[in-house]
Amino acid sequence: MDGWLETDDPLGSDTAAEAACPHCGESMHLLLDPGGGAFQDYIEDCQVCCRPCLVRVRYDADGGADVQVEAAD
Repeated sequence: MDGWLETDDPLGSDTAAEAACPHCGESMHLLLDPGGGAFQDYIEDCQVCCRPCLVRVRYDADGGADVQVEAAD
């Protein structure tokens, strides 16, 4: 997926995001961990095609999350 996906949580603490798998294009449901630090990079397998995706999460000063997903292989 090109660019960052901004999540929208009216409570101000983002705990989930939806993104398209860069391999198959299907929607991926991602659970976010706001307590894991302002900058997080991890590998998450697509729930549909099982291929690895690099997930990058960046939290701003207000607790909003920006999520980027790209192919990890």
